[in-house]
Amino acid sequence: MKIEEVKSTTKVHRIAAHSHIKGLGLDERGEAIKIAAGLVGQTQAREAAGLVVDMIKMKKMAGRAVLLAGPPGTGKTAIALAIAQELGSRVPFCPMVGSEVYSSEVKKTAVLMENFRRAIGLRIKEVKEVYEGEVSEIIPHEMENPISGGGLGKTISHVVITLKTSKGSRTLKLDPTIYEQIKKEKVEPGDVIYIEANTGAVKRQGRCDVFAAEFDLEAEQYVPIPKGDVHKKKEVIQDVTLHDLDSANAQPKGGMDAMSLLNRLSKQKKTEITDKLRQEINKVVNKYIDQGVAELVPGVLFIDEVHMLDIECFTYLHRALESTIAPIVIFATNRGISKVRGIQDMKSPHGMPHDLLDRVMIIRTLPYGKDEMAHIIKIRAETENLSISEESVLRLAEIGEKTTLRYAVQLLTPCNLLSKVNGREDISNDEIEEVNELFFDAKSSAKILVEQADKFMS
Repeated sequence: MKIEEVKSTTKVHRIAAHSHIKGLGLDERGEAIKIAAGLVGQTQAREAAGLVVDMIKMKKMAGRAVLLAGPPGTGKTAIALAIAQELGSRVPFCPMVGSEVYSSEVKKTAVLMENFRRAIGLRIKEVKEVYEGEVSEIIPHEMENPISGGGLGKTISHVVITLKTSKGSRTLKLDPTIYEQIKKEKVEPGDVIYIEANTGAVKRQGRCDVFAAEFDLEAEQYVPIPKGDVHKKKEVIQDVTLHDLDSANAQPKGGMDAMSLLNRLSKQKKTEITDKLRQEINKVVNKYIDQGVAELVPGVLFIDEVHMLDIECFTYLHRALESTIAPIVIFATNRGISKVRGIQDMKSPHGMPHDLLDRVMIIRTLPYGKDEMAHIIKIRAETENLSISEESVLRLAEIGEKTTLRYAVQLLTPCNLLSKVNGREDISNDEIEEVNELFFDAKSSAKILVEQADKFMS
């Protein structure tokens, strides 16, 4: 099984609607502060989520599930992202939406299992032979590029790097491919790095603390100069997910003949990872865990709009949660009593089968009041660097109370643009009223559809 240089397949998500969320906003006793870390209100839901975070950190939550249930716009996704912030970057957090499982290329259960394994981390401890020290100098040596012919082009033949420790220093002559890694890691003289002797992998650990300034807050991470010899054996910790290992060990299907290559070009590169491969990787992972070489880190799989899954997916989730290697699963839905997809005439709370509901702990989110809406609108305005008066914040909160919080928040940006056109620095009530007349919320639009039903196609 390949472990070295496993490329991460973690999905990068940028959710602008919740960019202001910094955590759950709890005090030392685990009680919710009314307005903290970008969250407002929902004190019971936040305190329950805090208990879930504590159980995850204590590794007492693996194979269990939590359901965030509440009306639209009550902060379910915000609380799930706050849980991710509280857990930190070391614990895998994999968000997905229920409708993601429907694909013409990959089976529904395969999509679920892929995300399951993205949410399970593996912390591998290895003793490697490395060259470690503070970089004193980096000198790339050039030579004429034989491909250019005319001698105009230059290429790197090798690079000379000097590493220094508290015991001494050593000069190394390195391959040009290692120089590419040095550039990628943005290594400069004064940085502390290590280079793996077997693979040539370069890892920048930080800036040497000799260069630390006397500031209370530093953008750079400073580390002490390494002790001992430059050439040594070092315990290296690598964090990967089980899906990273699956992808690294999956072999492309088909032969190497011309027809197979053409077929592969016409198809997507994403191939389905077989259960057999996963079982083999699980065996090796369990062996590493028994030997004390690796540690399993159960992360969080967040499935938003869980009512979009069908009975086949729910059955699969039920079985997957009982597996020995399973993450913590957080569901979210805004549905009440609704139909379970995939079964005729079957209705259930939240659109989930009763047997799966029995397994989950349900956290309820409640609609926001006018004051809470005002605080949320103010936080969003600050996050988007918009200037708005207190009077205008209250007016938007009134609109949000009559319509929805999401609609009120969405009015902020067009109101800001209109205020600039009108030559104002702050958003005023005039801009809010004008924009509110230009756009319709869902309730107003539905009312028009009922009143003018004969003018629309049904």
